[in-house]
Amino acid sequence: MNLEQQVYDGLGVYLRTGWRDGNVEPWDFTDIDKTINFGASLNGKQWGRPDDTFGIGQDFNGISKTHEAWFNAGGTGVLIGDGALTKYGLEKILETYYSYAITPTMKVSADYQFAVNPGYNAQRGPVSIFGLRFHTSF
Repeated sequence: MNLEQQVYDGLGVYLRTGWRDGNVEPWDFTDIDKTINFGASLNGKQWGRPDDTFGIGQDFNGISKTHEAWFNAGGTGVLIGDGALTKYGLEKILETYYSYAITPTMKVSADYQFAVNPGYNAQRGPVSIFGLRFHTSF
């Protein structure tokens, strides 16, 4: 489910939630059986850069008991699994980004994520993840 709402010109908020059957092995995207995500984005028009965007969001991801038992037994998934998931924890990710418009068709974005219980493993993390994206349109 995806809900989006423009609060006023240049500010939007969103809420997304999803669920999948945790008894079936995932083969694409990621190992998430339940998720909720919410956040906001602000257009740069407020500070004289109408093609820029600042965004912030919060994710809460989880897996089913069957999926948890699979990882605890040493199973691996599309992206996670390191031998044993003996201490399960809800994965929580705070993300923020700034997209800077070089030209109207070319943007560079700096991204920061702070992940608690990465890969659902409460014995790992928290971790900081930094990213840099480049986008162009033709």
